[in-house]
Amino acid sequence: MKEKILVTGGAGYIGSHVVKQLLESNTCEVVVIDNLSTGFIKTIKQLQSIKNFSFFKEDLKNLDKIEEIFCKEKIDSVLHFAGSLIVPESITNPLKYYDNNVINSINLINLCQKYLIHKFVFSSTAAVYGNISADKIPVQESLNTQAFTPYGESKLMVEKILSSVAKSNEKFNFVALRYFNVAGSDESGLIGQSTLNSTHLIKVAAMTATGQRKEMEIFGNDYDTKDGTCVRDFIHISDLADIHIKALNFLNQNKSEIFNCGYGHGYSVLEIVNTMKKVSG
Repeated sequence: MKEKILVTGGAGYIGSHVVKQLLESNTCEVVVIDNLSTGFIKTIKQLQSIKNFSFFKEDLKNLDKIEEIFCKEKIDSVLHFAGSLIVPESITNPLKYYDNNVINSINLINLCQKYLIHKFVFSSTAAVYGNISADKIPVQESLNTQAFTPYGESKLMVEKILSSVAKSNEKFNFVALRYFNVAGSDESGLIGQSTLNSTHLIKVAAMTATGQRKEMEIFGNDYDTKDGTCVRDFIHISDLADIHIKALNFLNQNKSEIFNCGYGHGYSVLEIVNTMKKVSG
């Protein structure tokens, strides 16, 4: 019998790319839960054109409904992407982030304990490190966490909760993946970054280059970098999706771990803009 994997937030940017790789592997069954607050039903239908799977439009807040899904589907493993992730919004509306990212995760982890689900992959963020100085790059997982936004703090809280649960239950194991800056789309073009009003640098630059935006604004020109603009470590979405598959396989070793997800080197905002100019003509 194939492993059945629950993907929360599977209609979103990162979750959908992971679902695509899972479906194409033909090694497991997939169940997706998404409230479609930022994800898209169109994405689900595009993914179901590869292979049919169960989709539930539901919010993790509705614990009774989520438990019904657990009862019905007999889940083996969980990939947890659902949550809020806009840093500026987390500062102006912190309770939303502690609610969506922490409380909903606790609900999900509780169900995993109740239904004896022992493999859990968590979508975390490099924002748990706070501001990273140049001498700390490439960043090691041992670097002290100094999250200073509600977004980063909420993700770090869930990591700590998972760690505590794993210590209390020797059968439960997790992998937390701390993403740096995710970019790109699946090379097939079937799915991509459909986020409305996206603030992601590469998407904004691409939209500007193709005339979908009038202009893009560069914030800051006095960073301690070679051209004065912020340097970011980007990771391609397909590589990140593959990392999630590898994380699931890692959990077969019955141990927990935290991994950074990036390439260990960065590109400045101006380098991205100039490259976009070059390739778009």
